[in-house]
Amino acid sequence: MASLRGSDSQKSDGQHQWAVKDITVTEPGVIRRAVAAAAIGNVTEWFDFGVYSYLEPTIRKVFFTGLDQTTGTIATLGLFAAAFLVRPFGGLFFGPLGDRIGRTKVLSLTVILMAIGTFCIGIIPGAAAIGVAAPMLMLLARLVQGFSTGGEYGGAMTFIAEYAPDRRRGFLCSWLEFGTLTGYAMGATLSALLTTYLPDDALLSWGWRVPFLIAGPLGVIGLYLRMKLEETPAFAKIAAESQEREGNQTLAEFRSIFVKHWRPMVVCMGLVLVFNVTNYMLTAYMPTFMTETLPAHGNAGISSTASQFLQIAVLVVSMVLITFVGRLSDRVGRRPVVLFGCAMLVVLSVPSLLLIRSGSNGTVFAGLMLMGLMLLCFNSTMPSTLPALFPTEIRYGGLSIAFNISVSLFGGTTAAVTSLLVATTNDLNMPAYYLMGAGIIGALAIWFAKESARKALPGSPPAATDEQEAREMASAQ
Repeated sequence: MASLRGSDSQKSDGQHQWAVKDITVTEPGVIRRAVAAAAIGNVTEWFDFGVYSYLEPTIRKVFFTGLDQTTGTIATLGLFAAAFLVRPFGGLFFGPLGDRIGRTKVLSLTVILMAIGTFCIGIIPGAAAIGVAAPMLMLLARLVQGFSTGGEYGGAMTFIAEYAPDRRRGFLCSWLEFGTLTGYAMGATLSALLTTYLPDDALLSWGWRVPFLIAGPLGVIGLYLRMKLEETPAFAKIAAESQEREGNQTLAEFRSIFVKHWRPMVVCMGLVLVFNVTNYMLTAYMPTFMTETLPAHGNAGISSTASQFLQIAVLVVSMVLITFVGRLSDRVGRRPVVLFGCAMLVVLSVPSLLLIRSGSNGTVFAGLMLMGLMLLCFNSTMPSTLPALFPTEIRYGGLSIAFNISVSLFGGTTAAVTSLLVATTNDLNMPAYYLMGAGIIGALAIWFAKESARKALPGSPPAATDEQEAREMASAQ
């Protein structure tokens, strides 16, 4: 990376005069490695989530053998939600730490902790072997995952956003969620193959463990990629200006985040709410809704295998489209794309759910795809929108804390709360109403957010891909 100072101005006395400008230029190869290193953590995290969501019926039988189907489902989804209860604590710990000692060091720690937690799930004995200790150990492993994830996603967003040039930040940051979709698709595909081709007794005894054990090698790959990278240009700049950043800065940062920057914190939480409620409704709750909830309420539903492959198809289509929508946000702005997604949630959530309830594979796919397009408006833009809410010196901490508080309260609980609402009200449209409420909150949040497309991050110098682009940017200032 380099810092370009100056731009050509009017020629005077045969000499080129230069106005002092600071524009960071980072080589495209370095940016690509930074994107890959950040995205691998999301692959690891969402590989686990995909496996957990699709193997929920099997996990329920292994860890909650004495409960009826409805209670066991709620308990299993409760274990899924438990990881989100500690995510804010992970954000409070890892976020300010990343602002003090650097992004790469903290992200190296979070990815390996996340992989260890997932790997441990694969070696926990079932309830038939150790009784109530089995779900308790599962809970402990999920808490380790949640704590590490509390510092993972906010840091990964910060990492890519600070490496990305201003004019391409939406496109490059959308690759972070490409990693999410890739991990989830990998987990869903492997789970579908296991449930399709393994006998039930083999799946219950050892088959369900295989995907969780794969997380170990994924974590090692992520650790290797992250340790090979330098610090982001934005953090390196403020670190050079303040050699004492590794001192006792945490309390001062907390005061800055919660007192001085409370407005962007609130906006961030609202945007994270709509993003993650939509995300977890599609990825965590819909598989259970289609295969268990609908049949339990007298609807046709679809088979577990059909559900898995239809959702995999939606994920693959989303993977194809996501970077194009990210690039679109660089041209038209983040706010229009997010507002369009919120409007879709309000207007089309009920039609989407009615299609899913129909029981026909074609209409179910149409309903899931419609929900996937709603999500696409958020996961393509949020990785570039959210880091721009905070200045460099508190970006990792502010983003991690706000993100994880919102995810803990609203995102990760979506599946369990929606399942409970459907069970208590017998209203199968409850998931749609939940999405509509999220859409309204998201629209209010993005209304108060400033447009950040093609602009430098707050507290950071402008960033360009090459010197020619830097000169163009300097001339335009």
